[in-house]
Amino acid sequence: QVRLVESGGGMVQAGGTLRLSCAASGRTFSTLSMCWFRQAPGKEREFVVGINWTGSRSDDADSVKGRFTISRDNDKNTVYLQMNILKPEETAGYYCAASKRLGVQARISDYDYWGQGIQVTVST
Repeated sequence: QVRLVESGGGMVQAGGTLRLSCAASGRTFSTLSMCWFRQAPGKEREFVVGINWTGSRSDDADSVKGRFTISRDNDKNTVYLQMNILKPEETAGYYCAASKRLGVQARISDYDYWGQGIQVTVST
C-alpha cells in the first residue's frame, strides 16, 4: 500500500505560480511512476503531467506544455509540480497518483494509488 499526501495548493492570481508537492510512503518510491491529474467542478478528471520511475522521462498535456514541470526526488520520496503562468480555467482539485508500471502513464486506470487531492484556485 502507498499513501500519497499533497501539499502546496491555494489561491493565486492569473499569471502566477504555485508548486505542489506529493509525499509518498509505504512502498519503495523509486519503483513507481508518478503523475498529476486535475478535476474541475463538473468536469472529468484529466491527466496533467507524469514522470517515470527514474525521472528520466516525462510527459505532459498539450494545455500545460511549457508552463508546468514535474520532477521527483527519490531520496525524499516526493514528486513536485511546478506550475507557472496559471490560468483561471486551471482552477481545480489536483491529484497525485502513483503507478506500479514503470513508464509514464496517462490513463486514470493505469494508476494504483491516489492522494486525497488539493485545491488550486486561480483568480482573475
